Amino acid sequence: MTDTQIFEPEGRAVPFVDEGDGPVKLVLIQEQGLPADVLGVVGHYLAEEAGFHVLRVGYRAGDADVSVEDRVDDVLAVIEHVGLSDTWIGGHGFGGTIARALAASHHERVNGLLLLGVEEDETPLAPVIPVLIIQGSDDASTPPVNGERLQATAPERASVKSIAGGDHLFPMTHPIETAVDIEEYLDWD
Repeated sequence: MTDTQIFEPEGRAVPFVDEGDGPVKLVLIQEQGLPADVLGVVGHYLAEEAGFHVLRVGYRAGDADVSVEDRVDDVLAVIEHVGLSDTWIGGHGFGGTIARALAASHHERVNGLLLLGVEEDETPLAPVIPVLIIQGSDDASTPPVNGERLQATAPERASVKSIAGGDHLFPMTHPIETAVDIEEYLDWD
């Protein structure tokens, strides 16, 4: 797998992993408080097997009091540093909440939204763009009902997939199933 790099916009040390160079661009934001490689296998599969360009973004050190807006700025800074323009944006748990906020405030830069384990949050879905929601069927932290409620706010453009037997760590415990669901949805060609 690719090594973690650090980008320091305005002194903020934001870790990221950039792999693949395919035509489908996907930015993934990890869940807060989990190991840095929580989305590693999913990202690596999508880069190597599906031919996507995957950018995984972590959290700056000592970021307990950082606002969602500042986290969005961190992700945008890394996206610009890497040189991505139009991209899918997604995340796991709280990372998905950041992705939702980024898509809502910068929807012109986002091709679609990918949410892995939807947090209960008031952030609205960005207009127009497609949304893929993947939930673990046994997730107690971000229960499937959260994804179903969010999907109901935009049923014409939001789809829900379920990982059977997956708890909140389904991207780690069921990485290939998760990656295949993403690949099939994002790679329409």
